[in-house]
Amino acid sequence: MEIKACPMGPYQTNCYLVETGGKTLIIDPGVGATEWVLREAKNPVAILNTHGHFDHVWSNAELQEHLKIPLYVPEADAFMLERDPFGQGTPPSRPDVKVAPDSTLEIGGIPVTFRHFPGHTPGCSVLEIGECWFSGDFLFRDSIGRWDFPYSSAEQMAESLRKAMTIEEDFRLYPGHGPQSTLRREQRNLPLWLAEVQRRG
Repeated sequence: MEIKACPMGPYQTNCYLVETGGKTLIIDPGVGATEWVLREAKNPVAILNTHGHFDHVWSNAELQEHLKIPLYVPEADAFMLERDPFGQGTPPSRPDVKVAPDSTLEIGGIPVTFRHFPGHTPGCSVLEIGECWFSGDFLFRDSIGRWDFPYSSAEQMAESLRKAMTIEEDFRLYPGHGPQSTLRREQRNLPLWLAEVQRRG
């Protein structure tokens, strides 16, 4: 599996191209991602969103128009793509598949699990592909996603952190912002983050 990454837009949101078996999955095409994706993606078969925030979905519609491939999004965040609830001017996009929590799908013959970790958004998910986690805005290197936005939930974030702490396998972590890490490394920090979420609510 080959993974290409490029930070996009003012928030430097990581857009990923995952190439395996001669197919390419596009993950979180943010602001200004279209040109890079069209240049670098060898055989794109689908667009996947980890969650619905504008900086992760901005180029969905443009890429759908160019590539005529399906868009997958966690079902609880689909409204963010369709209605622009934050008034950011996000180009609306229509998901072809609204993915139920903790579902595993074959996308272009590639098994992808949408592991549901709500809190940052209602549908916030980690995309598990092989031994890799594309963690969106749930887990970063030395940090976690914010839980104080509209549609965020401290209670759900706390439960998601508890869930992540129990996972025994290790994964290479490709976050929505910043450098790579591993799940095992970040698990060492999660009890401290859990206490912080509970303290601040």
